Amino acid sequence: MTDEGLWLAIDGATDLASVALGSATRVRAAPSVQGARRHAAQIVSLVQQVLEVAAARLEALAGIVVGDGPGSFTGLRIAWAAAKALAHDRGLPVYAVPSLMAAAYTAARGEPGPIAVAFDALRGQVFGAVYGFPPGRVETLVAPGLFTVRQLLEASPVPPVAFVADAAVAAVHAEVVRLDALPPVAGALLALRGLDGPVRLALDPAAEPTYGRPAEAQAKWEALHGRPLPHSPR
Repeated sequence: MTDEGLWLAIDGATDLASVALGSATRVRAAPSVQGARRHAAQIVSLVQQVLEVAAARLEALAGIVVGDGPGSFTGLRIAWAAAKALAHDRGLPVYAVPSLMAAAYTAARGEPGPIAVAFDALRGQVFGAVYGFPPGRVETLVAPGLFTVRQLLEASPVPPVAFVADAAVAAVHAEVVRLDALPPVAGALLALRGLDGPVRLALDPAAEPTYGRPAEAQAKWEALHGRPLPHSPR
């Protein structure tokens, strides 16, 4: 995939929402905000902020790349809604990149890894994966899924050299393995968009992110009624 034009990246998979502007080889600005309850109020402000810092206009965008989860149901829906709205207004392409992969790529800091990564999935589980980053490509050593921290580490064919996790996971599992703090990942979405393997085209207005599991409210409704929630975004 070529590295032409100015791209906007948006991620809301965890309580650390981030936006970045640039190309696959250069991030011009990348603000972030902590706190899941602030996503809805702050995503649009972060987009405006990143454009101001980079002295750029929406009309200059070549496309948008959005974090594909898995992760926070609400955060992902907000990020995807913002990306779709901006893309629809300007006829821009939208690419989706796994948020777990972007977090691992950022933590790798140019090294091949492997890197384990985990986001809190509640109910004692994490959304986790393990990736390697040989020059110019990505290796998925453990595909994204639901695990405990120990299960994720045991599933890796090679011991990870680093483990990056969000704050909720780190607070509970620091005794299991040394955990690196989750960095903002929107900048990594830009870099990964430049590789052919990790992305999917998400132009369909009905396209949904990879949530990883139903929202808590949906799970409770289905447990109460004994059937799937009608029209649920699974």
